[in-house]
Formats: sequence, C-alpha cells, structure tokens
Amino acid sequence: MQHGKYRFIAGFLVLPLALYAVFVISPFVQSIYYSFTDWTGLSSDLRVTGLDNYRRLWHDDIFWQAVGHNVLLLLVLPLVTLGLGLFFAFMLNVGGRRRKNAAVAGVRGSSLYKVVYFFPQVLSIAIVALLFQFAYNPNSGALNSFLGAIGVDARPEWLGNPHLALWCVTAVMVWSNVGFYVVLFSAGMSSVPRDFYEAALLDGANRLQTFFRITLPLLWDTVQTGWVYMGIMALDSFAVVQIMTVGPGGPDYSTEVLSFYLYTKAFRDGQAGYATAVGVALLIVTMIFAGIVMKLGRRERLEY
Repeated sequence: MQHGKYRFIAGFLVLPLALYAVFVISPFVQSIYYSFTDWTGLSSDLRVTGLDNYRRLWHDDIFWQAVGHNVLLLLVLPLVTLGLGLFFAFMLNVGGRRRKNAAVAGVRGSSLYKVVYFFPQVLSIAIVALLFQFAYNPNSGALNSFLGAIGVDARPEWLGNPHLALWCVTAVMVWSNVGFYVVLFSAGMSSVPRDFYEAALLDGANRLQTFFRITLPLLWDTVQTGWVYMGIMALDSFAVVQIMTVGPGGPDYSTEVLSFYLYTKAFRDGQAGYATAVGVALLIVTMIFAGIVMKLGRRERLEY
C-alpha cells in the first residue's frame, strides 16, 4: 500500500517538476554556460573563453559602481518602505482615539485610507516612472513649481545631478510600493486579538511599547518575507532606471544598476556572454542577500 501511495503522489509531481526544470532550472544552467563564452547574442557562433568574462568583471569599474548602487538600494529601500508600511498600518489600525468599550481603535475612515495608499499598485511601474520623470523636470516639473510657489528660488536638476539622481529613483520606488505593505500589514494587525493591546494598556504601556512588544513580534514572519521581496525589487530596478534617468543610467553612471548594465551589454553592445556573467553575479548577490535576511531574521515563532 505504501509503495502504491508514493507512486500515486509521484504521478502528480512529475509534470510540474518537469515544467519547472524546463522553464526555470534550464535557463539558469544555460546562462551559467554562456557566461563562459564570447557569445554576441546575435548569432549561434560562440567560443568558450573560460573565466575571461569574470576576470573582466573584476576589473570593470562600471560594474562595481552598479554593485555599489544595488547594495545601497538593498539597505535603504526595504528599510524605508517596510518602516513606513508598518507605521501607517499601525496608525490606521491602532492609532485612533479610544472609543467607548474599546481600548484601541483605528482611525476613522481607515478603509478609505487603505484604498488611497494602495492606489500606486494599480498603476504600471512604467507609468509611475514616466509621471515622476515629468514631476522631476527642472523647468516645468511639479516639484520645482511647488518650491517656486513657496518662495524657494533654487531649481535643482533632480535627475541631472549625480548626487541626487539615485535618491530620486529610490523615492519613486518607495512611493510605488509602500501602499502594498500598508494593506498587507493592516491585514496582519487586524488578526491580532485586541485583548493583547487592552492588557498592555492596562499595565501602563504606551502605543510605542505595544508596537515593539506586541505588533512587531506577531508580524515578524510577514516583515521578514516583505524584506526579501523588497530586496529582490531593489536588485531589479531596471524599469525605473531605464525610463526616468538621464542616459539612461546617468548622469556619469550615478544610477547604474546591475539589471540595467546587463541589458546594455546584451542588447546595446552585443556582448551577451559578458552580460550573462553580470546576470550570474546578480544571482549570487540575490542569493547572498536572501540568505542573510533569512538567517538574521530567524527567531522563535509566536502563535496566538
């Protein structure tokens, strides 16, 4: 009977595992192989060059600039996005005035606020990037027009300044993603029993203490998963850089990221072999980041 059961289970697993191997594992293996060649991507002719592409990566200053920008995004983007998401969700669900027969309550109209926060998720990232490109326009953009309206004479070249361009891109990515995590964390907070908050408030805890002692520990698994997703998004910031920035990738490579560098080498310069080496490096960075987050974020699971 046991042998028959395993055969029955294997019958259901064969097709999905085969599809996963063909469409997921196989492209990874092929990419690793092509990274050891001089393939142009324009013909079937290629020659195995060993570690030449990786030696070239090691001495490529633009590549290391892109790595630095991605590391900066890895540190800043998840921290700011998830921090704002937790703050807004906590305020919406627990930050309202105390009402009769309720120790804690959300703000009035919280459902409407959640829809407003979630609205950027309805828009394509290409549309968001294009809208902010117009907003950052130094001559007629909304941001400089607002500064002029309040009496500020300075008109910064937001996307034309190498010191500001990457931060402008980061701000757009935060704005476009924070609403999703507000809704996600709000759903998690709504499932936390109100008795926990009431008991803590009766013991003299303030709302800041209830957040760090009750809300955050009970939402930790969700926060950890969100951190991994935001990290992957930070590594895959191609669309925003391609649409918004000068060059794109500039000025002076100040917004160059690994995904865009891969694209330019493969489709602009016809260096597909070198581009796949960049892709392998991007895969390694992604795996290292996910492993660090899962390792550092591991803690005892809390149930309620």
